[in-house]
Amino acid sequence: MTMDTKAINLEKYNIPAPRYTSYPTVPYWQPELFSAAAWLDKVRMAATDPEGISLYVHLPYCESLCTYCGCNTRITVNHQVETPYIEWVLKEWDLYKSTFGRKIQIKDIHLGGGTPTFFSPENLKRLIDGLLKDTKVAGNAAFSFEAHPTNTTFAHLRTLYQLGFKRLSLGIQDFDPKVQHIINRKQHPDDVVRVVLEARALGYTSINFDLIYGLPLQTLSGLENTLELALGMHPDRIAFYSYAHVPWIKPGQRLFTEKDLPNEGLKWELYQAGKQRIAKSGYEDIGMDHFALPHDPLALAAKNGSLHRNFMGYTDRKSALLLGLGVSSISDAWQAYAQNAKTVEAYRDLLENGQLPIVKGHLLTDEDIQIRKQILAVMCQKKVLITDKPAESTWKGLCDLAEDGLIELNEDCLLLVTEKGKAFLRNICMAFDQRLARKSTDQPIFSKAI
Repeated sequence: MTMDTKAINLEKYNIPAPRYTSYPTVPYWQPELFSAAAWLDKVRMAATDPEGISLYVHLPYCESLCTYCGCNTRITVNHQVETPYIEWVLKEWDLYKSTFGRKIQIKDIHLGGGTPTFFSPENLKRLIDGLLKDTKVAGNAAFSFEAHPTNTTFAHLRTLYQLGFKRLSLGIQDFDPKVQHIINRKQHPDDVVRVVLEARALGYTSINFDLIYGLPLQTLSGLENTLELALGMHPDRIAFYSYAHVPWIKPGQRLFTEKDLPNEGLKWELYQAGKQRIAKSGYEDIGMDHFALPHDPLALAAKNGSLHRNFMGYTDRKSALLLGLGVSSISDAWQAYAQNAKTVEAYRDLLENGQLPIVKGHLLTDEDIQIRKQILAVMCQKKVLITDKPAESTWKGLCDLAEDGLIELNEDCLLLVTEKGKAFLRNICMAFDQRLARKSTDQPIFSKAI
């Protein structure tokens, strides 16, 4: 299926835009109104959900810097850092557990990074055993982790599978050797094939590939070859991300220049070509960047209305409480957010003083919660019923989007995202974003929408 883009002004919509993994987005939090005491009140309230809570653990270490990367990382080849870091994460978890006053139920664990498979299988087991100590595991628990194909061993896969992990996400980005060289991300297709085959043999039920369009030196033919190789391995999910060029935040991206990047028109072609190729292979378009085979829980969630979006992207279910453990992790208690210290040293120092390593947060207002619901509906259901009179800026933005054919607004104030509009979800959500409207800035904050 070819997307009709004749009436779309790419220059108009290719503007800096949030990815809306939260609302309000982090730059518009009000940390001056936040307190650790208020945060813990929201945590305790959310933790009463009988379905259990979710844990995200940030493992920041990598042996080399991938220059495209926007994640919080610490580059080192010294694996002596593994043990103390695990001790700090478990100390943080113990501080949270002490506030619950009861045995908590865990329904999700996700290990992100950095490179979780930087850690040895033995140390990962120690981490997971520590997290699960004095807790209950939900019967429908879903444990997942991110991995680098070149350093993920069979022992990593077996150890984590035995601990309950059934979902695996592999960072591939692009197989083109020229692209891999300039972004310093090297893995051969054979590395990925090996990990996939070993994971399938062990019993992993969902394997995701991360791919990126818009990388430096990327071409249509190179991307087509990457997709042919990747789709031939039959992953259950594909995250087809737009490269976020934010060198003012990530100095490693200054190792190449804007001249190395595909121009606006080529990047749009890369997106269209990739999306069409993925869809042709039987994957369903879940939403911004994400695709899944019909049997995968993400595709099923999109059908039954349980799809959710949080700081990790799309997920097949909502958690009342997502606790982020580790450096820079963000936690979500629905009515409040909190973020940990961004450096290992600051994170360590707070914990050794007996404090939660939180450095900022945000308590959501009633308006925030209402807008958050609207943005989640757009992102996850591609529709939202506008029950209250919207702000003037919102209504003006929606009318403009409707005129360009990206949404439809019916007489009952039901907003429907059109097929054309699916590529512009970030722009559609911006129309609802009152904090963005009230506090515009000329300083770069977000990556471009396309």
